[in-house]
This record gives sequence, structure tokens and C-alpha cells, in this order.
Amino acid sequence: MKDASPIVAMNLGGNFNASIFDMVVSAGVVVKLVLLVLLIFSIISWAIILMKHFNIRKVARENELFLSAYMKSTKLSELLPEAKRFRDSSLAEVFRAGYTELGKLSRTARGNPPGKDVDASSQGLDIADIDNVERAMNRACGAETAKMEATLGFLATTGSASPFIGLFGTVWGIMDTFKGIGARGSATLAIVAPGISEALIATAAGLAAAIPAVIFYNYYLSRIKNLTLDMDHFTLEMLNIVERHYMKK
Repeated sequence: MKDASPIVAMNLGGNFNASIFDMVVSAGVVVKLVLLVLLIFSIISWAIILMKHFNIRKVARENELFLSAYMKSTKLSELLPEAKRFRDSSLAEVFRAGYTELGKLSRTARGNPPGKDVDASSQGLDIADIDNVERAMNRACGAETAKMEATLGFLATTGSASPFIGLFGTVWGIMDTFKGIGARGSATLAIVAPGISEALIATAAGLAAAIPAVIFYNYYLSRIKNLTLDMDHFTLEMLNIVERHYMKK
């Protein structure tokens, strides 16, 4: 028993000095394929994370600018040029949808030709017309939310699937290790440790791909939820204006 400790220490010192890159290079074919898949997942996830960061920040910034113009305006027609200027603003898109529908209904109520642009300021709309405006704005809200949530599904898939893909690579690597033990007829730590450490790289890679994806998926969902609430509140406020000024008395 006295000699066992020095031998193990020597084996540990001889087999665990390899770098992560060396362990990846010496891993089996299946483990390498798993690591490649996880690398692709991670690269795409980070590309989506960065893209969403800039997109959502731009939407939020233009929403603030549009709201500032909205607070300064006295008529809806004055706000239309501003809504057309802020193309990335979700609030501006909701306003355009509502104003366009309101203009169609006003032209119909006044008997104006379809191609003529109107101020949509005449009274004469009934509750059914207001419902049409609300549906148009709700459709715009849904479309804007879907546009902001696009590609977030990949982050959810990466967060849920990557750990299991990495675990598959680990299990396969351990299977190869035990096959090597059976072929050699020996199970010393010097034989087992390198194969297991190489296999565990797959699990670590799976977690490395999954953790950022889950964190940013939840973060962006929260941001989008807040932006959606802003659109809902804006829709209600604009409908109140329409009911006060455009409904039949």
C-alpha cells in the first residue's frame, strides 16, 4: 500500500497536465462532432443575442422620440409625418395602423373618394367603427411583438437542448473509455482519467452554450413584454382620443 500513493501521484501528474485544446484534439470522433454542433449553436446564439441587443435598443429609443412628438402634437394628422419618420418604432407602427383605419372610416362616413387623404377629424363614427380601429391597432401590436420575438426561439432551443447534447457526448466518451479499459484489461486511474476528462468537455461545452442562451432569452422576453405593454397602453390612449373626438354625438 505504501507504493500506491506515489504511483497515483505520478499518474495524476503525468495525465492531467494536458490543456483543454489537447483534450479536445485527442477526443473521439463522436465527441468532436458533438463539440462542433455545440460550437455552431453557441456562435448562432451569440449572433442573435447581439442582433437583438441593437434591435431592441433602437426600438426603445425611437419609441421615446415618437412619444415626445406625440406629447407635443395637438392633432393626429400632425403626428403622421413623425410616425413615418420613425420606421423602427413599434408605437409609430401601431399609430400608423390605427390612423390608416381611421382615415378609411372617415372617408367612408364623409363620402370622400378612396384616394383622397383626409384629416380624419370629422365626427360621425359609431362604436363599430371604433372597434375596427382597435382591431387594426391590435393586429399591428401583434405583428410588432412577433417581429421583436423572431429568432428568440433558437435561444430557447439552445438553452434546453445544449446540455443534453453535451451529456450525450460525455456518455459516448465514457463508453469509449470503458471499451478501452476492457481491451487493456486494466482499470487504473492513469487509464480512466484522460478518457473521462475528455468526455466531460462535452458537458462543459453544452453548459457554456446553454447558460448565456437561457439568460438572454429571459432578459429579452422581459424587455419585449415591457415594449408590448407600452403598445397596449398607447392603443388604449389613442382609442380614448378617437372616442372623444370622432364618435357621433
